[in-house]
Amino acid sequence: MQDQKDQTMSTKTKKLLLIINAALLVIGTCGGPLITRLYFIRGGKRVWLSSGLETAGWPIIFLPLFFNFIRRRLDKTSPKLFLMTPRIFLAASVIGILTGADDYLYAYGVAKLPVSTSALIIASQLAFTALFAFLLVRQKFTPFSVNAIVLLTLGAGVLAMRSESDRPKGETKWEYCMGFIVTVAAAALYALILPLVELTYKKAKIEVTYTLVMEMQLVMSFFATVLCTIGMIINKDFQAIPREAKGYELGEGMYYVVLVCNGIIWQCFFLGVIGVIFTGSSLLSAVLIAVLLPVTEVLAVVVYKEKFEAEKGVSLVLSLWGFVSYFYGETKYNNNNNNNTNKSNEPNPSPATSSSSKLDHVI
Repeated sequence: MQDQKDQTMSTKTKKLLLIINAALLVIGTCGGPLITRLYFIRGGKRVWLSSGLETAGWPIIFLPLFFNFIRRRLDKTSPKLFLMTPRIFLAASVIGILTGADDYLYAYGVAKLPVSTSALIIASQLAFTALFAFLLVRQKFTPFSVNAIVLLTLGAGVLAMRSESDRPKGETKWEYCMGFIVTVAAAALYALILPLVELTYKKAKIEVTYTLVMEMQLVMSFFATVLCTIGMIINKDFQAIPREAKGYELGEGMYYVVLVCNGIIWQCFFLGVIGVIFTGSSLLSAVLIAVLLPVTEVLAVVVYKEKFEAEKGVSLVLSLWGFVSYFYGETKYNNNNNNNTNKSNEPNPSPATSSSSKLDHVI
């Protein structure tokens, strides 16, 4: 009876963590591209600065880590200041450097493309994530998930075929094409990062708790910010910030508000991503990012008055079709697995039950 009660509590904890991290992911996925684009369309021109802001909010994580450390000391569960091992620290550092490079690619793409276009291109990330998840963590696929990947790839291809219609005024065709290519590269690189995080969880020699997840995010964001800071120093962005602030269309004070909001909103995104990977999988995280595409699309059209022409409509329909196919296939696959598990008389617990029992110490 007690085991059953503990298992129920663990399941509730897992669902709660998933909801919290999904909420953070919603804030970051929808708000991140909009606030980054706001920086550029109102006079900002520093790509390295914009990329650095995507992870510069990492000190925020110290706050929940501090309170968690105090709780552990009071409960006498763990006197350690940090749970991370040197091996996990090294892995998080490497992933952080890759994240910094991806931040630059993404910021460059947003600087050259409308938010609605870049959001649709980023949808191709799901296809890349599926490939890397299969290679790195042996992700299983259904015909529905394969169908979703094909549809999402076709959706991004539609934009590539007719990209001239939404090219911003004053921007050359070469700049627009480079923005398109770099954004696809950003989607592919981040698609590699997601399974690498999941692989780090799987290869960890210690119990992976949500505290360890936050520590990993802290290290990853720190090294990503260091890489972008080096780029800012080389590009002399620090000297240019006061000049940009004075000439910013929304005013000098709002310039710094935009920079601070960039750091906070994007940190919500990154923490939400690795939290969803912890409670689910890297593929689930990529799917949730892709599901928020319509919201980002609508917000970009409403807030920035971006054009929404035929090719974007076709791309959006293909993307949504892919999302529905994926979720339907996953639901059907999970239901079949549950039915097979219920019919089985084997004494060994299922993987789902095992991972659920580990969540007794998830915090």
